[in-house]
Amino acid sequence: MKQFCQISFFTFFITLALTGYISSSFALISGFIITYIFSNPFPEKTKKATQILLKISVIGLGFGMSLTETIQTSKEGLTLTTLSIILTVILGLFFIKLFTIDKKIGFLITSGTSICGGSAIAAISPVIKASHKTISIAIGVVFFLNAIALFIFPSLGHILGLTQKQFGIWCAIAIHDTSSVVGAALEYGDEALQIATTVKLARTLWIIPLSFFAMFLFKSGDRKIKIPYFIIGFIIAILLNSYQIVPENFSMNIVELSKRLLVATLFLIGMNLTIKDLKESGIKPIIFASLLWIFISIFSLLFIIIF
Repeated sequence: MKQFCQISFFTFFITLALTGYISSSFALISGFIITYIFSNPFPEKTKKATQILLKISVIGLGFGMSLTETIQTSKEGLTLTTLSIILTVILGLFFIKLFTIDKKIGFLITSGTSICGGSAIAAISPVIKASHKTISIAIGVVFFLNAIALFIFPSLGHILGLTQKQFGIWCAIAIHDTSSVVGAALEYGDEALQIATTVKLARTLWIIPLSFFAMFLFKSGDRKIKIPYFIIGFIIAILLNSYQIVPENFSMNIVELSKRLLVATLFLIGMNLTIKDLKESGIKPIIFASLLWIFISIFSLLFIIIF
């Protein structure tokens, strides 16, 4: 009976997400509640599907963007991206010593906060030879804060009177994971969504220099660096749309489908969030991650408003 309920609720909410009847934030919390009550019926499959669907969704969103606007947006967000990453990494290394937490857990959380959440953690973890438990704790803490961000950022943006452009840049810098960045921007508006996706993916490329820094910091020069190749697919989609190589109706349908796939992805992410993971992490990593997140959120917001 329990398994029947698990699969029934899973199928029902996935269908709602794909048909566009629920929002990104509702999808995330629904996945979490279902897992809390019934447990995840497909834990390994949903984790793999999350990574695949997120990449497909991001590539699909490229069909709604133009090359000129993308380059301009990337340039506008470059200074803030660079400053926020450098300052967050420096502050993270300081907090690791201040809170006396495990260096690898601290660096993974710092990487996830400064660049792109779970993707950065996944890329950096083999470089520093992090254990499975260390990776799980870091991802659990970062995804928990992601879930909060997905709910509060759109409301804060409206309260602060941020424009579509300002909000798009802010959430791309201040929210960890690509899924939550795109989810929050999707709630705010189409222009915010395009800007947030572009700035976020440009920020994701910082995984490469950060990996080299991790090699130096942890003295692990024999490890391989994972490059986010799906960004190439995103750029190709932009080029296809910009030069009208594909019909306009096709591009519009791909973008709409990608938005729905993203909502379904957030539902799956919610199903992979567990209270157990957060309890295992202890309070120090959560405080550590929260302080880093508050810093990058306030710093980026002030930068956007002033400059």
